[in-house]
Amino acid sequence: MDLKTDPKLEEFRADVRAFFANDFPQDILEKTARGASLTTAEIRKSESALGRKGWLAAAWPEEHGGPGWSLKEQYIFDEELERAGVPTVTPMGVVYVGPILYTFGTDEQKARWLPGIREGREGWAQGYSEPEAGSDLASLQFSAVRDGDEYVLNGTKIWTSAAQHADWIFCLARTDNSGKKQEGITFIISEMDRPGVTLRPIITIDGKHALNQVTFDNVRVPADYRIGEEGKGWTYSQFLLGHERTSYARIGGKRKQLAHIRAIASAVPDGGNSRLIDDDAFARKLAEANLAVDALEMTVLRVLSAVKDGGAPGKEASIIKILATEAAQQITTLYLDTAGLNANRGFADSVSPAWLEGGLATQHAAPGVSTYLGTRAQSIYGGTNEIQHNIIAKRVLEL
Repeated sequence: MDLKTDPKLEEFRADVRAFFANDFPQDILEKTARGASLTTAEIRKSESALGRKGWLAAAWPEEHGGPGWSLKEQYIFDEELERAGVPTVTPMGVVYVGPILYTFGTDEQKARWLPGIREGREGWAQGYSEPEAGSDLASLQFSAVRDGDEYVLNGTKIWTSAAQHADWIFCLARTDNSGKKQEGITFIISEMDRPGVTLRPIITIDGKHALNQVTFDNVRVPADYRIGEEGKGWTYSQFLLGHERTSYARIGGKRKQLAHIRAIASAVPDGGNSRLIDDDAFARKLAEANLAVDALEMTVLRVLSAVKDGGAPGKEASIIKILATEAAQQITTLYLDTAGLNANRGFADSVSPAWLEGGLATQHAAPGVSTYLGTRAQSIYGGTNEIQHNIIAKRVLEL
């Protein structure tokens, strides 16, 4: 996939860049740049701005309300979105459940849920992991029992990202225990405010509220909240996971972080006489991180080149998941290095205490630590990297 030989693609890139510079809500960009968490209202404002432009469901085909972009255009859009510092689009709606709905849902279900997703009016959460079913997702015990024209839902979902902002949640639920554990799993939807649904926040080590535990106690939902056939949920979940694992790449955001780290390392502390960028060991780490992002980008382009427009990435998405999460951890470790090593240099150069209060490196020390801690989880969620190695060995390499 060559992005540099088509003048039309550069025109497209310029249009996208101009929209983010001139028409996207600047207060959202400013708050995100500070590393502050957005409220539910601000998330809706951000995603509705993209929805009004017709750009929120960037990968959807035209027949389902997407812009009908080629894979190259989708890639450029994602790159420019990250470069501009736009908040990452909540993937549970447009990236995860949206393609499930327009691929396996009925016409009535598509009409009911797709507009709210692509316009950014409604938020979604993903109910997959359970306290005893994480990487071994097929061991889930969350149940959906048919009772006339309803399903009765019972059980607990955990590590549920952005559920505090969600109007709806899609769940994998066990409807049959008689066969293999991958069988008897059904894909079903519920409102987050249904009677019997309880949300408990989980505050992570980075101090953020991104995760939740969601408990269902005899929650009744209409039978037409089931997507596709009963017992086929495992098949649908594998379709979804291909989209999820490629969504971790975020090349533009990683390049922006690396440029930020280079700027911090290139600054001379007030009263100091040396730059961290001139330290050979640090410069090598920064170069290695740049190479990791280059390798990730080439891998993403290779995988996407093999995907038909509107289709789902295949089992090779596990490779992207590993490379993307390891690169993220490699990059955010550099934030700790810039803060710690610059501070050491400041003390060695007898820099005044004022530098420690307001210097370039220390301004970003606290958010850098938070970002570092947050990315520790990336190699766990979405299927641990150890599990992804097994998938690659068995399904890609056929070992």
